[in-house]
Amino acid sequence: MFVAQFRREWIASLRSLQEAFNPLVFLFLAVTLFALGVGVQPEVLGGIAPGVIWVLVLLANLLALDGMFRRDFDDGTLEQLVLLGRPLFLPVLAKMAAQWCLTGLAMTVLAPLAALLLYLPAGVVDTAMLTLLAGSPALTLFGAVGAALTVALRRGGVLLALLVLPLYVPTLIFGAGAIDLAMAGSDVSAQIYLLTAISMLAVTVAPFAAQAALRIGLEQA
Repeated sequence: MFVAQFRREWIASLRSLQEAFNPLVFLFLAVTLFALGVGVQPEVLGGIAPGVIWVLVLLANLLALDGMFRRDFDDGTLEQLVLLGRPLFLPVLAKMAAQWCLTGLAMTVLAPLAALLLYLPAGVVDTAMLTLLAGSPALTLFGAVGAALTVALRRGGVLLALLVLPLYVPTLIFGAGAIDLAMAGSDVSAQIYLLTAISMLAVTVAPFAAQAALRIGLEQA
């Protein structure tokens, strides 16, 4: 059942390639402009690269959230599922998984390019990718809860950001901190474990919270 739902969400996302690739294009352009704005100073760029990478990944993730449940809400798919008495858990979880593959996983793959543009030391690139792989699921999952809460609002982008940004702070701190520690030659196992724990907590809580938020949104629509 989950696999079928995931396939449906994946195909639906690929049909709107522009919307799917917007976060990736934003990440690439933002990293490029940041590098050009600061100037070709490897020491300066390399020193601030951990925070820049994580902040831009966070913002790119936010860019993809507003339309996460919008299509199914507007065309009545969610309402039909509720009227038929079917639980929303699997569709919500499948949508979260597809969203992460298109944003979090894709941005993890693009991390070496961002690291190159920001003069991040080559020996730290694998740590940057590992932090994104461990922490980006939490960004998608917590963001999905905010998207579900604002799905009934036509202009809920600002409110969505206000809702989810506080939830992103721990992931941002541990993610950027792990890269900083790696640059200093220190062990980053604790930070990676913490990022993984946050993502596991999000997997446990977020689907149920998003499901409840969607039901509330449908009742108020």
